[in-house]
Amino acid sequence: MSEREPPEPEFDERAFAELDRFPDDDIPELAESGDGERRAASGLEEPAQVFASVEEFVQRYLLEMYRRAVSGNDTTWCAEWWRHPEAIVRLDALWRAWEYLRLDPATGISVWLRDHCDFHMRVLLSADGPFKGCTPDAHASRPLRPLPCEAMPVELRERLRSASAGQVEGG
Repeated sequence: MSEREPPEPEFDERAFAELDRFPDDDIPELAESGDGERRAASGLEEPAQVFASVEEFVQRYLLEMYRRAVSGNDTTWCAEWWRHPEAIVRLDALWRAWEYLRLDPATGISVWLRDHCDFHMRVLLSADGPFKGCTPDAHASRPLRPLPCEAMPVELRERLRSASAGQVEGG
């Protein structure tokens, strides 16, 4: 009896709906930094973003700047990176961090490279990363499937909700 292959998972855009939900002003670390308040007090305008989208950032900056030998074995990349949910999230995070850190003339780009770019690109390019099965020229014929997950037992879910509510109420 031959085993039927499961269909390729469909891309679920709902997974990325959160990315555009939070403007930078709503990110606590950025709001607390006071940069916006200092600029407003000094009469300076908020600096415009350099790139209008993650796609533009990846194509016009990241892939031009971050060059590596890509074998398809030890390191790999997928030209259709936008078909990989994890890649979209990681690259979007890289873009947003770059837009913020580029404004620090002293160490911003160094911090971005060390703490953001090198970290995420190492994961993306790794043989076991989200592009596993892809080659630099072709998207995987059998993309990675989501990790398995079973529903939590109702009793446990209720206990966790009660514990969480108690922590919120008790502070």
